[in-house]
Amino acid sequence: MKKRSAISAETSAVKTDKAVMADVNSKIEAPQAAGSEKKARLKKLKEFNEKRAANTNKYSKFNAFLLFIFPIFICFMAEINQGKYISAFFRFIVKRPTVIIFDILLTAVLFTFIISILKKGWIAILVHSFIYMALSTTELFKYGTNGNHLILSDMKLLRSVKSLSSFAYIKITPRLIVYYLIVIAFILLSFYFNPKINSKPMKRVAFACASTISVAALIILPSFYNPIYKVFAIDTKAATNSFILNEKFEHNRFIAFILQTASESYSNRLVVPKDYSEAYIDEIMNVTVNAQEDFNGGQKPNVIVIMSESNADFRVFNELKIDKKYYKKFDKAVSEGKGGIAITPTYASWTVRSEFELLFGLPVRGINTPNMPQRELADREQPALAQYYKSWGYNTIYVHPFQNNFYSRSRIYGHFGFRKMIYHDDYENTTDFTVPVKHFGTYVDDSTVFEQIIKEIKTSKQPIYLHTTTMQNHQPYNQGEDPDDEFTNYLTWISHSYDGLETFLKELKNIEEPTLVFFVGDHFPSLRGETSVYNQLGLNGENCKALYQQKYFFWSNYNADFSYVPNHEISFFYIPYVIFNIIDAPRDAFIEKMNGFMEKEPVYSDEYDSDTPRDDELDILTIDRVVMDEYSPSPIPDDELITQN
Repeated sequence: MKKRSAISAETSAVKTDKAVMADVNSKIEAPQAAGSEKKARLKKLKEFNEKRAANTNKYSKFNAFLLFIFPIFICFMAEINQGKYISAFFRFIVKRPTVIIFDILLTAVLFTFIISILKKGWIAILVHSFIYMALSTTELFKYGTNGNHLILSDMKLLRSVKSLSSFAYIKITPRLIVYYLIVIAFILLSFYFNPKINSKPMKRVAFACASTISVAALIILPSFYNPIYKVFAIDTKAATNSFILNEKFEHNRFIAFILQTASESYSNRLVVPKDYSEAYIDEIMNVTVNAQEDFNGGQKPNVIVIMSESNADFRVFNELKIDKKYYKKFDKAVSEGKGGIAITPTYASWTVRSEFELLFGLPVRGINTPNMPQRELADREQPALAQYYKSWGYNTIYVHPFQNNFYSRSRIYGHFGFRKMIYHDDYENTTDFTVPVKHFGTYVDDSTVFEQIIKEIKTSKQPIYLHTTTMQNHQPYNQGEDPDDEFTNYLTWISHSYDGLETFLKELKNIEEPTLVFFVGDHFPSLRGETSVYNQLGLNGENCKALYQQKYFFWSNYNADFSYVPNHEISFFYIPYVIFNIIDAPRDAFIEKMNGFMEKEPVYSDEYDSDTPRDDELDILTIDRVVMDEYSPSPIPDDELITQN
């Protein structure tokens, strides 16, 4: 029994050892199996790539066809994508065939450049498809958001894409998805058949250079692009007015419009006049200065300039039959002060144009009406109107309840003479406001800005000059009882602004410090492209002047002399001199000269009236003060007037 037990134990041990070895072997075999599976996948991938490599030559004619047809394909897809409807695109082909031919040829040139650089056909197709579809989708969303079309200068705002996304109506539709799937299918097809160009490097470089030179010439050489645009019947009518630009888009569609407006933008770039010199500026400034102004005997009132985002009076369009309740409190403020009409240099967007004119007292037309005039400025202290107030002993303050880096405001406006700048950033959850921040709709409630102004008046030991650009009434207008009724939502929001304005003015009446308030909207609001009230009104380049007329008012809690407020239309940039006249501020030759311009040429805006001739003196004075050496009289100490660029 003991022997058998010993044998049994030995056998059991052997079995146990075998079991252990089996477990070990099974554990060793698992990664081997995984490795085999990986090898199998790699083998399949290798076989697939070998097949693709073989396809390059095997289907050489088909690959040549793919490369030939692609510019036509992506040109059509980009145009269809931004226009949404295939039927509309083909109607355009019938109506304007030469424009489409131009688009195809331009696309072929661009594709030649890309494939010459990348060599592999499918990568070139991928890159080109991404560029065209991204641009066409941006155009689709931009027009759908504010009724304006995409131009290349809009790309300067790419750094602010997070901010821009809060403005836009972005809607991914089944149609949009289908168009993208069609493009993706073409990319996959080219990936499989693997077309390539086998040209030698020097030949590819030559093609790339030729393509680059051709496109560059289409942008910068009028002697080259003018005859080409004429041959293909491209609309080249000069325009900064948004409605005329939109009409040009209807004639040129997306691709030709982008290139032609790039040509126009380059030709319209700021060039310093040949006769610019200190002697010429001195000649312009040779005016008699009235030196009697002394703030009415030394009484320096607070000056509050409120530029209300997208605040506009739609009652100019009688057919809209707008309920009086929306503007009731605005009308009350006008009745307590003095109202008028100012011509804004922009419509629906580019607030910084209006802001430039109010901050500098200079026309954006003097620097060729750029979308972002602050980017044209020399990198130095700038003679914005805040510099005058600072020299007169005012506390100068800028308030904007939005991101400080949008339009590079904090960096650029730091040169404008403001002692304090107050921003609010919802994205970073940071604020410079010292009052509780409330929101109405997407953005900071205007009443929060008004409360901050009251606090600044009460806490400042000096009189204050304060400029604020509000945000409450910025689009999107999709937060109301009916999200799709953006116009009624808009009217509700500006009415809410007037509620806060009424409270603000009541508080000022209880403050003993004399205070002058100027209130105006920066521009009419951005409304959706196809369904907007603007389209319902049938507005176009011939009948859109009302959209550049902004009602304003002056109001004071003391006996201000409003006889200086013009009874006729004036451009935005004259408003600061009206304020100077009301408060009886000291004058220098520059201020005196601008008062003279206001009498001689009260409206100077090519947005409002492109037939108004250029004023060489006004233009060169604008360039002198903000771009060049500032030979004209300035409140800035000489040691700070050093141009850095």
